[in-house]
Amino acid sequence: MNQPPSRLPHIGQWNGPEELRTLQEKQLQQTVTWAARSPFYRGRLDGAPLPATAADLAALPLTTKQDLRDNYPFGMLAVPKGRLATYHESSGTAGHPTPSYYTAEDWVDLAERFARKWIGISAEDVFLVRTPYALLLTGHLAHAAGRLHGATVVPGDNRSLAMPYARVVRVMHDLEVSLTWSVPTECLIWAAAAKAAGHRPDKDFPGLRALFVGGEPLTAARRRRISRLWGVPVIEEYGSTETGSLAGECPHGRMHLWADRALFEVYDPRTGDVRADGEGQLVVTPLYREAMPLLRYNLEDNVSVSYDDCDCGWNLPTVQVLGRAAFGHRVGAATVTQHRLEELVFSLPDAYDVMFWRARAEPERLRLEFEVEGQHRVAAEAELAASVRAGLGVDCEVTGLAPGTLIPHGALTAMPDVVKPRSLFGPDEDWGKALLYY
Repeated sequence: MNQPPSRLPHIGQWNGPEELRTLQEKQLQQTVTWAARSPFYRGRLDGAPLPATAADLAALPLTTKQDLRDNYPFGMLAVPKGRLATYHESSGTAGHPTPSYYTAEDWVDLAERFARKWIGISAEDVFLVRTPYALLLTGHLAHAAGRLHGATVVPGDNRSLAMPYARVVRVMHDLEVSLTWSVPTECLIWAAAAKAAGHRPDKDFPGLRALFVGGEPLTAARRRRISRLWGVPVIEEYGSTETGSLAGECPHGRMHLWADRALFEVYDPRTGDVRADGEGQLVVTPLYREAMPLLRYNLEDNVSVSYDDCDCGWNLPTVQVLGRAAFGHRVGAATVTQHRLEELVFSLPDAYDVMFWRARAEPERLRLEFEVEGQHRVAAEAELAASVRAGLGVDCEVTGLAPGTLIPHGALTAMPDVVKPRSLFGPDEDWGKALLYY
């Protein structure tokens, strides 16, 4: 792993939990001082002595997502606005913005944490960033991490008309892209688009070294399928727009919390208990964030945290993110989750080439559809129906669909023009397109 160039802590600087705790508490006092400058925490701390240790901090109430929304846009601001470098909002807030902002100094910490990939990022890499840039942190985070280590960054964005899937494949092939950053589903769609363009994903992209993924649940079965499709490692990370990267994988495939850069707690909402490890909701206090300090911020993600030793020697706690995997729908007497279904779908033989599926949980049965070539349809339907009934104990109607039914072939091959808006049209042109981009 490349060593970060800044004064901030780096992996290998401590030996064991005690030294890590000392490092955390040394920075915590500065973090609390920064927080006391914001209107929100100034009111919450209310003139009391500032917390100096993790034990003192635990006496403060949790900071919630609703607190961030209630203090939109700058109620959490702890520096003059002139020092801000970027402003962001997280997704999925149903019209209620959750603001986040960072200084240039904050961005050094953000970029370094994201760049902690065991496979490394270097000046020799061509790095395709294929997550949103607009308002979210995710695209900018990878972009900054790539540039920090000298990589050539390709700003792909996955919400832009300028970057259809056919262009993604062309760029990956022609530029010899070596690293990518996306949600896991994108990797499957690229594979289908590559095949539609006449390429073999695992043969015709020799520059590719790894696929960095995050932002959606990923089962072990789907990870293996993606890795075999492309012939490279799939490396997952965990974080949020409000905090940046919080955890990443070591060479042994375990997800480690960046506990040298943030203080973590595990909160049980049923009892109110807070512990250093075990299962519950992840609570985080970033230690090097000045613009918008967060003290005991509850991400509301269900996790399992452990301080067991790992062969990687990083001496950092490990985390399993459980939240989305636990959500499901009732079918008869059983609860069906996407996580369990995905494991079954991607446990089908690779020869069936199954990549895309959907399911509907109805009161008495599960309906599941997936794309599969005609010669494998009967066998795949029978095998998947049997595994669902055996694994989940529900009545299941399984239907194989022709490829292109769920992901239209046109979506994989189209290369639409992206034009600038104009107002003057000729006599035979459609002036209904005036001022529009498409």
